[in-house]
Amino acid sequence: MRVRETQAAAQDREGVEAAIERLLALHPQLHLARHGRKRLAPAVATSFAHVRALVDAVPPAREASAAAWDGDPYIHAWFGAPDDVASRISRSAELRAFFAANGDVPEAYAVLGMELTERHVLGARMEGETMRRDVPQTTVSFSDHQVRMCGPGDAELRDEIVRRLLDELALAGLARGAADKSRRAVLERERALLKTRLQLLERQGQGIRSVIGGDVASDPGELARLQAQVEKNARDLAGLGLREDALERELEHVRAVFAQPERHLTVSTRCLSLDRMNVVIEPGTSTGTPMSELEFRIVRLPTLPPRVRAFSLVRFARTSLLPETSVFEEAEQLLSSGLWS
Repeated sequence: MRVRETQAAAQDREGVEAAIERLLALHPQLHLARHGRKRLAPAVATSFAHVRALVDAVPPAREASAAAWDGDPYIHAWFGAPDDVASRISRSAELRAFFAANGDVPEAYAVLGMELTERHVLGARMEGETMRRDVPQTTVSFSDHQVRMCGPGDAELRDEIVRRLLDELALAGLARGAADKSRRAVLERERALLKTRLQLLERQGQGIRSVIGGDVASDPGELARLQAQVEKNARDLAGLGLREDALERELEHVRAVFAQPERHLTVSTRCLSLDRMNVVIEPGTSTGTPMSELEFRIVRLPTLPPRVRAFSLVRFARTSLLPETSVFEEAEQLLSSGLWS
């Protein structure tokens, strides 16, 4: 047991070091920050543990195939018909590239991401022996099926997911640093404009208008407002620190994101009871129709703006991959029918 724990700890340390290396590759100047690696390591370790726990909690990959559509309630919920499984997944360029690069692999383990949409509609429902119409119902549908990440097995895929999520947190931290720089540039331009306007208003008191009146400088309220804006601008600019400290602030932005990953990256579980038509069955409702208790994983990514997607791990057989010509023909049919418009 202790040997396995030691091996796991070593793997975690390697994962943290690799995450820091990828971060520094994204922004090489962070190498110049004082004790950058030492300051980043504890925060990155926190994110690594958080992300690893999220990924480990994801259920095993489900078989994504036409044959599974009728027997697996999840595949049935995600796809409208048996043939949709292969046609949607076969559109993935990443999946095709994976199979091309791994000619001896019979199936791919992949992350299937989807858009989950809820609609409130009026439908029909049997209550005992009576058919009720215009009954308020909630339906769910899944669209925009995308496969962007593949692996030869479950463990390899989960390791890659951990790496990608850590990279996403790094990008979120770097984006904060970029926003800091943008705000500094805006404040500096604003300060220059305000000072120029203030000088012009003050100088107006030296010309002929000071004799005949009508000059803006004679309005003490306007001058006071401008002076207050200049002072506020100066305080905001001072709050950003000196230019020489810009690299330190960028490192701190990244460190802060890694130190609190739960604020930027969450995976939640949405529990729904669905019938075979993806109609939500509320608790305590007796419909007489078969239904399944399903748990959908929803991830919130730290992008700008944040993205929310349903996802699952799936197994997709090489023999189920449709020829590219079939995929292109389907796309042309959808375009010509206006379904994508």
